[in-house]
Amino acid sequence: MKTPTYDVATHKILSHDAWIEARKALLAREKEFTRVRDQLSQERRDLPWERIDKDYVFDGPAGKQSLADLFAGRHQLVVYHFMFDPDWDIGCKSCSFWADNFNGIPVHLRARDVSFVAISRAPLPKIEAYHKRMGWSFVWLSSFANDFNRDFNVTFTKEELDRDLGYYNYTMQSPPDSEGPGMSVFYKDDAGTIYHTYSAFGRGIDIINGAYNMLDLVPKGRDEADGAQRWVRRHDEYAV
Repeated sequence: MKTPTYDVATHKILSHDAWIEARKALLAREKEFTRVRDQLSQERRDLPWERIDKDYVFDGPAGKQSLADLFAGRHQLVVYHFMFDPDWDIGCKSCSFWADNFNGIPVHLRARDVSFVAISRAPLPKIEAYHKRMGWSFVWLSSFANDFNRDFNVTFTKEELDRDLGYYNYTMQSPPDSEGPGMSVFYKDDAGTIYHTYSAFGRGIDIINGAYNMLDLVPKGRDEADGAQRWVRRHDEYAV
């Protein structure tokens, strides 16, 4: 997949000393952004929690598992809401782009008392077939038999799709599809009570896509003038 070249003639070119001064000016802004981001991260952790009283049971590689089971003996759980409608044969290409960033991190998260799983509404056999095709190793479960996706506002009814209006990212808007992407965070205390502490959707999950964050550093950026993620393919579909 060929992308347009960058027009160097349109960019300012400086001497080394002048470039250092420009870089230091940007560094000051980056440091301020880091301080603000740290403050926002603390506010995210300070957000009030809500108790989860509903019993969710998922189908996974280890059989039937409750939401409590997904913590795997830890106190914190991150769930990626992977778009995979039961009627689809394969998972969403954009969610697959995100998932390529997840494969190696669960071992590091476990060292900080965090478990990680992906959950989709597709039945388990479809999930396992696609999971194998992509070569991923993170835990991926099916919520086909429960209301988890609907309760966390990442599944939309036919009526909502027909009206082009559903509740997503904390507002009424056009649904992204029959499924929507997102992530949710939970905490389980020593008594076994589970709390929902945070969820993010849409651009709110950019932070967990390492490839996108790296693209933001290069001269052409995400290079999406023709539309966000139109260029994205599953990693075994690129011609490059």
